[in-house]
Amino acid sequence: MSKIDRKLDQAARAAWMYYVAGKTQHEIADVLGVSRQAAQRLVALASENGLVRVNITHPVAECTALSQRLARCFGLSVCLVVPSAGMDTDSINSMIAVAGAEVMTQFLEEPQPRTIAVGSGRALRATINEMAAIDRPQHSCVSLIGAIASDGSCTRYDVPLWMAEKTQGKYFILPAPLFADNLTDKELWCNHRIYRMVTDKAAQADVTFIGIGQMNYLCPLHKDGFITTEEVNRLTQAGVVAEIIGHFIGENGQPVASEMDARLTSVAIQTRPDKPVIAFAGGREKFQAIQAVLSGGWINGLVTDEDTAVKLLAGAGA
Repeated sequence: MSKIDRKLDQAARAAWMYYVAGKTQHEIADVLGVSRQAAQRLVALASENGLVRVNITHPVAECTALSQRLARCFGLSVCLVVPSAGMDTDSINSMIAVAGAEVMTQFLEEPQPRTIAVGSGRALRATINEMAAIDRPQHSCVSLIGAIASDGSCTRYDVPLWMAEKTQGKYFILPAPLFADNLTDKELWCNHRIYRMVTDKAAQADVTFIGIGQMNYLCPLHKDGFITTEEVNRLTQAGVVAEIIGHFIGENGQPVASEMDARLTSVAIQTRPDKPVIAFAGGREKFQAIQAVLSGGWINGLVTDEDTAVKLLAGAGA
């Protein structure tokens, strides 16, 4: 057994004692022969590595009702609302990740081979982190977006790779930067045989998981170095409030034209998809972006929080 495996094995023991047997961290430390601080770290390690799954079997009635109303209002085939009243953004995002992992698992448990298209973003990665490992090597994970920034670096949030590691399936990376330097470079990237093969595979995906980005200085594209401060300013001035895998959307849910469109290499998106396209997003800072994406019909599945759901329904007059 490797050193890493031994550590995870000890973390699993700590998790059993803490979550199942109800032991305190002090009691766990005594049993395992470690310090209380080490026991605390082992419990945290178990959670971070997906060794612990939270399963609350009793639904919150108000959240269930909101899910049903949202689904009817926006034509969603998949909708899940988590509690959020009085909670901070980090707590809300954590609960969305846990609930989203359950939704993902429902699709991934299928034994027949599936192609799973995956976008990018912190919310999506957090959701995958919460998902327990599931042995489905027959599944394929396909990236919808290039993970290369303008300086040649790769984002730490290469989400499809995390999905493939959870399932032990194949991973198909989109071999291109998100935005090419110019039109000539884009043609070189996008005419490559591997690029065409991956985008064709993404177009045939059985299910698509994406994040929804807001448009401001804190948006993932800006924080991860894919777009500059000047580009953020131009996009917001043009009316962009949302972003999906590099596609820019206005308040009315319609695409907003930008000079960056000609250099974008990510997979095309379509309104009113005929296969599941599920987004994981919530919180006050993303409300306008979520509202725009729903208004445009870009997704047919959503995992969000109750405060956001209430505002979405109020905005739609439902």
